[in-house]
Amino acid sequence: MLNEIVYRALIRADIPATREPVGLNRSDGKRPDGLTLIPWSRGRMLTWDVTVTDTLAASNLHNTVYMTGAAAEASAAAKSRKYINIAATYLFVPLAFETLGPICSEGRVFLSDLGRRIAAKSCDPRETSFLLQRISIEIQRGNASSIRATVVKALD
Repeated sequence: MLNEIVYRALIRADIPATREPVGLNRSDGKRPDGLTLIPWSRGRMLTWDVTVTDTLAASNLHNTVYMTGAAAEASAAAKSRKYINIAATYLFVPLAFETLGPICSEGRVFLSDLGRRIAAKSCDPRETSFLLQRISIEIQRGNASSIRATVVKALD
C-alpha cells in the first residue's frame, strides 16, 4: 500500500508514473516499484522502491538504540546497492520506512519535494503533511496486522 500511496501522490502532482516498469530489471530480474514517465530532476526519470523494516528486530536493535532511523538508513543503503545499475541512468530513490516511524533521509527529501509539487497544483500548503499522514496510517495498519497475526497464533 505504501507504493500505491507514492504512485497516487505522483499522479496528484500531474507526474505520470507506472508501477513495476517492464524492461527495467536488476541483475536478478526484479524490478523497482515504480518509474516516472517524465523527467523528475536533472533531465532523468525517477525510479523508487519501497521497503519497511522492523525498528525492534534483533538485527536492527544494535543500531536503532543509538540512532533514530538507523534501520531505515541501512535498508535504504541495501536497496541502493541492489539498484546500482539502474541508478546509472535513472534517479533512484529508496523509500525505506521503519515500523516505528522513521524514514530514510533520501525518502524524506523525496516525499517533501513530492508534497511541495502536489501543493503547487492544489494550492493547499498542507499537502506534504497529508502525504506523510497517509504513509504513517498505512505503516500503523501494517503494524496492527502483524500484531494481530501474532496474537491469533498465540491463542491457537
